[in-house]
Amino acid sequence: MTAADRDPDHGVVPAVAKAADILAEAARTRTACLPVRPLFADADVTAAYAVQRVNVERGTVAGRRIVGRKIGLTSPAVQRQLGVDRPDFGALFADMAVPEGSEVPADRLLQPKVEAEVALVLGGDLPHRDCTAADVLRAVDFALPALEIVDSRIDNWDITIVDTVADNASCGLFVLGGSPVPLTRVRLRDVRMAMTRNGDVVSEGTGADCLGDPLNAAGWLASTLADMSDPLRAGDIVLTGALGPMVPASPGDVFEADISDLGPVCVGFAAEGDDR
Repeated sequence: MTAADRDPDHGVVPAVAKAADILAEAARTRTACLPVRPLFADADVTAAYAVQRVNVERGTVAGRRIVGRKIGLTSPAVQRQLGVDRPDFGALFADMAVPEGSEVPADRLLQPKVEAEVALVLGGDLPHRDCTAADVLRAVDFALPALEIVDSRIDNWDITIVDTVADNASCGLFVLGGSPVPLTRVRLRDVRMAMTRNGDVVSEGTGADCLGDPLNAAGWLASTLADMSDPLRAGDIVLTGALGPMVPASPGDVFEADISDLGPVCVGFAAEGDDR
């Protein structure tokens, strides 16, 4: 956070603090809020990341453990859905992980949507501001198929890039497949993805739909975080971004994605009244 984000009394400027409080209250009460973008100048992404950092830091102070990062808005299809033209990122906490094949309780999220993507698990650090593809290849321990269950604390997904960045890049939950694949056995830009909802195909795409290659997305994230003095470290999970359009989820739905050379991953949503 820069000096411009701070004041001598509260640590952050009032608009940043107010937006963080609004989003935190929406998450706590599971009651969607109005967009926070009116608190800032148009497309003030720097302020939006300041809001995100406030609530991420609150989470760590409360005992939540950061286990990685997610990259959002890497697919042209998803960018068209949200009317933006650049990626973003958010923090992944350990309590966001959902076991593969399990059910999400009906009251866990506000307005979930599901997207399929490639997850990378790092075996080495990525500390450089000019991260190369070779750096990423050396650092990645293995890849996994993944489902990201995105969610917005903002009512009716009425968001711009400012809203979604402030809202921790619309993070919700994530599901990792169980069979790690080393990068020597897969060319990620060539993988093909098909995702079904209750047996019907609802989203398709390829690795090339994620910034040309999921490794490109990981390199962008590594460089961006290193520039912010918060680099990716060994052990981090990186959700590299959607391979196809995100799809709304309703109670009782079952989603399964199959990513060629990586395998399947699935998750269900409990029916209403079933909060197991």
